[in-house]
Amino acid sequence: MLPRILAIIVLALLPLAARAQDEQQALVDRATLTVDEMIGQDPESNKDRIDLLRRAKAVMICPRVFRAGFFLGGAGGDCVLTARDGAGSWSDPAFYTLGSASFGLQIGIQDAEIILMILTEKGLNAILDSQFKIGADASVSFVVLGAGVEGATTAALRADIVAFAKTRGLYAGISLNGSIFSSRSGWDEKYYGKALSPRQIVILMQAHNPGANPLRATLSRFGTKPTAPTPIPEEQSQIPTPPAPPAQAAAPRGAVQQENLPTPLQPQH
Repeated sequence: MLPRILAIIVLALLPLAARAQDEQQALVDRATLTVDEMIGQDPESNKDRIDLLRRAKAVMICPRVFRAGFFLGGAGGDCVLTARDGAGSWSDPAFYTLGSASFGLQIGIQDAEIILMILTEKGLNAILDSQFKIGADASVSFVVLGAGVEGATTAALRADIVAFAKTRGLYAGISLNGSIFSSRSGWDEKYYGKALSPRQIVILMQAHNPGANPLRATLSRFGTKPTAPTPIPEEQSQIPTPPAPPAQAAAPRGAVQQENLPTPLQPQH
């Protein structure tokens, strides 16, 4: 009887595990769409974001951050973190959650997509901690920009982390100060089938799920610098081209070429 009960329990838990996997894959898929929408749909207008992505050591993508407030405000959303190695390849994602609470006179609803460009090792190490609170670590410079970096201060361009937000709703802008990023180790374990830390996933690249390939490919498409053509060495470019040998004049059609033939020997009597 006991083995049968255990079998029933295992069979009952399988759909729950599958749904958890589906939930995580859905977040990865939404993160791919966010990168495409916020960076790839209009490369000319998004040139500043593309340049920052090409400089970034890692990116945090939050496809949907929902915020509502009526005197007491709060925000929450799920995010993925991926980093690139020295060769330019992007890692599979580690899962994070974003949460915050605030007090004050505020009424409104906001739905936002957020991409954080992590430009320095200091910024990446801060994110890789179990919790990172924006604004609490004074050594990490964090800046939220609008449509582009035009007119941004020098401090913004030298920040450790630069965030772009695409908002919908009643709020005129977005403030991430005080928000906390927390790693979701349970989601990492369910997505990769084993317990891994965010550093093992995004720095050591010890995990891989084929479902993350479209996200990695999208980041590579927009975040990789184009390869410049190989220049011709100066000494080779100055070597003159040898002249072609003179062509022999062809005999006119129908003419007979004359040759001096030797005198025939006279017969002896």
